[in-house]
Amino acid sequence: MFDTPPITESPEIHDPKWELLGRVDQTVEEARAWLLEKQRDDGHWAFEFESDATIPSEYILLNHFLGDPKEELEAKIGNYLREIQGGHGGWPLFHDGDFDMSASVKAYYALKMIGDDPESDHMIRARNAILANGGAERANVFTRILLALYQQVPWRAVPVMRVEAFLLPKWAPFHMDKVSYWTRTVMTPLLVLYSFKPKAKNLRDVHIRELFTSPPESIKDYMRNPTGHWMGSIFLGVDKIARAIEPLIPKRIEKRAMSKAVNFIEERLNGTEGLGGIFPAIAFSIIAFEAMGYSRDDPAFVSQRQAIEDLMIEEENRAYCQPCLSPVWDTGLALHALLETGMDPESPEVTKAIDWLYEREITDVVGDWAKQRPGLAPGGWAFQYRNDHYPDVDDTAVVAMALHRSGPKKHAETLERTRVWVEGMQSENGGWGAFDADNTHYHLNHIPFADHGAMLDPPTADVSARCLGMMTQMGYELDHPSVVRAIAYLKMEQEQDGSWFGRWGTNYVYGTWSALSALNAAGEDMNQPYIRKAVDYLISFQREDGGWGEDCATYWKDRKGESKESTPSHTSWAVLGLMAAGEAETDCVRRGIEYLVNAPREADGKWIEKFHNAPGFPKVFYLKYHGYSAYFPLWTLARYSNLQRSNSKFPQYGL
Repeated sequence: MFDTPPITESPEIHDPKWELLGRVDQTVEEARAWLLEKQRDDGHWAFEFESDATIPSEYILLNHFLGDPKEELEAKIGNYLREIQGGHGGWPLFHDGDFDMSASVKAYYALKMIGDDPESDHMIRARNAILANGGAERANVFTRILLALYQQVPWRAVPVMRVEAFLLPKWAPFHMDKVSYWTRTVMTPLLVLYSFKPKAKNLRDVHIRELFTSPPESIKDYMRNPTGHWMGSIFLGVDKIARAIEPLIPKRIEKRAMSKAVNFIEERLNGTEGLGGIFPAIAFSIIAFEAMGYSRDDPAFVSQRQAIEDLMIEEENRAYCQPCLSPVWDTGLALHALLETGMDPESPEVTKAIDWLYEREITDVVGDWAKQRPGLAPGGWAFQYRNDHYPDVDDTAVVAMALHRSGPKKHAETLERTRVWVEGMQSENGGWGAFDADNTHYHLNHIPFADHGAMLDPPTADVSARCLGMMTQMGYELDHPSVVRAIAYLKMEQEQDGSWFGRWGTNYVYGTWSALSALNAAGEDMNQPYIRKAVDYLISFQREDGGWGEDCATYWKDRKGESKESTPSHTSWAVLGLMAAGEAETDCVRRGIEYLVNAPREADGKWIEKFHNAPGFPKVFYLKYHGYSAYFPLWTLARYSNLQRSNSKFPQYGL
């Protein structure tokens, strides 16, 4: 791929720099060939997208709610659940993580549902861990809703969730437009369910009363302040008042609200991609349809059931359900890696990938984002195959930068649409959220329903950096108002130690890489003190083996800096960030490159990575992008080789 300068001295005398570059180039060739082999026939990539025990367990419980068990498949899911059980007896939210109550309760219930003996060793260990941590009554709201559907807890164990929320004026403290896209799509079918309060078929009559410290019907303190803040106490009081007046709400008002909620769901069903393109929204919409008496042959029911089945990963002896699919994200990032290796933008592989992305650009659907930005024309991409109501600016920026790299004149019309949409989605504080602008109604994090802490989609440093990188790669100057505001936002968000928080990747290594890449692209002086502080942070976090790693536990207070071992993803992000700051010639970057060259790979293909590498929702739900250990190390090694052979110390792109 790359030309290595001839040896000018005796062959026995080797230059370590060129020896390393030779190994880098060989690794790049092998990893690129592997990645190209994984490209689908139509041009895209879609890697496995794994979460934790929660989604596979909910899949089993959904089937049994409907009275439609799938025994052979569920047996394989059982193998998966037993495999990922933690040494503490319960189930963690991520590989080698701490005990999590909600994941453990769901996994235990799912295993018992498919026939695991409660007195078997793994079930006893799980039950003991659950009871030792306060019992199933301490599970989160989503888990208690599921248990209420199975009549394992009374409905008073969950907050009041009236469908009349759809009738509230926009100035009200709560409004559906004020919450995140994922909250909107999950909460709407839950509001329907709360009205109907359906009962699971549960043909085997499986219960889990043994997981509660007291009989579930006698427990009085299911509802607790999710944050400990005084606002949480006020909202708990509001919940009690709402519960008292529920019987007085006229049915005609409920009926009118129900009509609006159902219309909202049906307008966004998204075919066989499913409501919002995410498992919880799809699953709850299926249960809502069942509660409302939809026929199992109804197209709405059929499409959502198929959407769930399309999320399954089934192997010979194990299976799990993905939380959603990530093809646009995978394809955009894989394209960046391949272009970094020097692939011709006119090559069949690159052309096919770009054509596939073109087919998924959202230009004719004005999504929910327009509630905050009326009049802004659509022009972005979603994360999934299709999710037209919910494009996200992170995917959009990544795809736009890849298109720009492959030929700005060729893609000028598309890039102009993208530029206008992304710039229009900038929030008042100068940053960007993932799906909505100015989604910052922080009081909603204190309502009883919000114990998962993910009601909102506020601006974050990593998404904002991606947008800044896109705009500046496309020619925005440092004095452009949007650039000025974005840089000011990033400076405001920088932590005291120089790092940036990573909302959508774990964690400060991801956030710091994102920010440094964008600031370099923007033309910032990379010797400024605040940037050097970020460089020092990354250098200080390097491990003895030359790599970087960061645990998902770092999202908890006072656990910043935890790292169990180096990973290919974290090492790639750290080295990419350091190279963006002009550190390509330093010893720490060389050691990071050596780690990647030496790290084990799958048959000369993608790097082996066992740890989760991203949060879905910090502290609540985590993800493992299987593609990250394929394209990020490839990208990193190729960029290192390019910089070593160039006259520039800095990359020229926004990523």
